Amino acid sequence: MASNNIKIHQQCRVAPPSAPQTSLPLVFFDMFWLRFHPVERIFFYTLPITHSNPSIFFTQVVPKLKTSLSHTLQHFPPLAGNVVWSDSSSKPVVQYTPGDAVSVVLAESEADFDHALDNAPKEASESRCLVPHLESLDSRASVMALQITLFPNRGFAIGISTHHAVLDGKSSTLFLKAWASLCKTNDDHSESSSPTPSLAPELEPFFDRTVIETATVFGSSSSIDNLFSKLLSDEDSDPRCLKLLSFHPKLEDHARGSFVLTGADLDKLRNRVLSKWDSVDIVEEESNSNSGVSSKPTKLSTFVLTCAYATACIAKAWHGVEKEKNKFCFGFSVDCRARLEPPIPENYFGNCVWGHLVDGKPSEFIEEEGFVIIAKRIHSKIKQMLDESVFHGADTVAPRFIALVKEGIEMFGIAGSNRFGVYGIDFGWGKPSKVEIVSIDRAVTIGLAENRDNKGGVEVGVVLKKPVMKLFGTLFYGGLSDE
Repeated sequence: MASNNIKIHQQCRVAPPSAPQTSLPLVFFDMFWLRFHPVERIFFYTLPITHSNPSIFFTQVVPKLKTSLSHTLQHFPPLAGNVVWSDSSSKPVVQYTPGDAVSVVLAESEADFDHALDNAPKEASESRCLVPHLESLDSRASVMALQITLFPNRGFAIGISTHHAVLDGKSSTLFLKAWASLCKTNDDHSESSSPTPSLAPELEPFFDRTVIETATVFGSSSSIDNLFSKLLSDEDSDPRCLKLLSFHPKLEDHARGSFVLTGADLDKLRNRVLSKWDSVDIVEEESNSNSGVSSKPTKLSTFVLTCAYATACIAKAWHGVEKEKNKFCFGFSVDCRARLEPPIPENYFGNCVWGHLVDGKPSEFIEEEGFVIIAKRIHSKIKQMLDESVFHGADTVAPRFIALVKEGIEMFGIAGSNRFGVYGIDFGWGKPSKVEIVSIDRAVTIGLAENRDNKGGVEVGVVLKKPVMKLFGTLFYGGLSDE
């Protein structure tokens, strides 16, 4: 799917019908991501021939998508706005002003749709032409951009790019579920004559930022600002610059692939870890003397097993190809909505995630029992967080991250979740045939989603150098057959 296989039919703008000016302050959860790269996802949908014919698609399907998008933006007006930072404000805000709109690209692809749906590794660059560019300038940054691409007589793709400082994965998925709901259940009315249809209560966004009290989390706002200044520093730009930092996609000589763990695979991995829990010793370093591994649990989550297994396989594959690459670390974000005091609504719209670094020696990932060791580490970090606080050790995250980067230790991250329910997002033509997190190619990030065809399973997306990808696939599926 090289860019020359894409034909752009139209670049238009879609606005809410009559939303008033709104302004949302960015809280400390949002500020962490202020200049982070956009989150980019693609949803592929198979269509019957009657709807995927170009003349029908662009005259019937696209108008329905655009009209329902406009109606959805009436409930989510910040998504049509921009991140701005006025001279009179100490923090940036998300501002929607009547006349603001979401950029929507309408395109057509000559690529093989079945190839796009295939999980097998392919050129990392192939997905890039299906996601839109998210505009960001020094003084202003768009919140969301969309691209709708037809694969004639087969199906279509919705590519979405979102500003991470405005919404996290849960909020982004809430919007997509709301859009799909209105597209599926409401007739195609004109934007000017139809009242805005209502959403189910669980799909209505909750925008009130006063439910998050900064001071009760860290003790002082100055400590938070100090934390962000370390993570977001850019000596070459104004402190108020809103232009997203360059996280260039890793495309040359890289492959993108999706790997599936079924429920049975996860049971096998779970039994392996639990059976070796007491026999696989973990040596604590002095710097991590308070990170002791917890006692053997009765169960292990899909998240723990998937992250540990995928990162161990990546590390061993990378080390197998490049011997000098032997030190790794893993960080993950936790949804804090239910973990704040008091808990905040599940449909809170914005960022409400906090990052944690997993304790341990950087060489543990490539040890023979690396999977078991890392599973124990992640489980213990999560248990510590639940027993003490989701923000336990928050003041040490930034300095530790900086130190690890300076040491040349490769950092693994996570995008998405197997709990978002992305494969239930049906616009009226059936559930997605595939969902892909494209932006994992901007760092060493693992994309997670529930498995479309297997209840309890999980899909793992990775972008790796081609020789590393080949060895990773061998280790990933070979390890599932070992007992």
